[in-house]
Amino acid sequence: MLKAVQKRRAYEDIVKQIRGLIEKGRLKRGDQLPAERELTDTFKVSRATVREAILSLEATNLVQRRQGDGTYVIASSEEALIQPLASALFHEKDDIIDIFSIRKVIEPVVAQLASEHAAPEEIRELERILEHQGIEVAKGGNTVQIDTEFHHLLARMAKNRVMERLLLALFDLLERTREKYLQSEERAEKSLQGHQAIVTAIRNGSGPGARQAMRRHLAEVENTLFKKKKGGGRNI
Repeated sequence: MLKAVQKRRAYEDIVKQIRGLIEKGRLKRGDQLPAERELTDTFKVSRATVREAILSLEATNLVQRRQGDGTYVIASSEEALIQPLASALFHEKDDIIDIFSIRKVIEPVVAQLASEHAAPEEIRELERILEHQGIEVAKGGNTVQIDTEFHHLLARMAKNRVMERLLLALFDLLERTREKYLQSEERAEKSLQGHQAIVTAIRNGSGPGARQAMRRHLAEVENTLFKKKKGGGRNI
């Protein structure tokens, strides 16, 4: 699976190999990497080089070091592919409102495609997510991850891999702002209502209805997300 690397820029070669295994699904989220000593022997490099590679992988949110327990993969194969795309397309100084505007262009189309390609088990999964979201909203819980899960599933249901990867890159960037701007009682309730309308349209097989429901949902999100930012700084 892994092989020795050339001494020059060795840590980058290690990063490339491990990232490649994650992208191909041969290393999955939750898998533990071999111990540093084993990686040192496998790659034929110093322990310092292995640690530099692990730090680089951790900085890009592909793995996580757990004190006294080892290093674990925390990214899926899709996320491993998306991270370089996000870095290439977007920058930290990009205006978050501009980034969100791209989402407004793409996601209504995704909702329509999802409706047109929806399988019964995918609709059931959307309904399961909605049920979970409703429970969390009712008890005032954190719905950020559930919201992300809902939109990720729609992106997969659209059956367009390029569009899915672009959306995942956008979600990755916008996630930084969600805890700060999206975790209010108003936002949580509006998000649930928006998702319910989208799922209803998909369940009814209405592509145009799903598209329109997503437009309304994102308009509500935009109002909540940016109403406090007008007149102030707009960058991520």
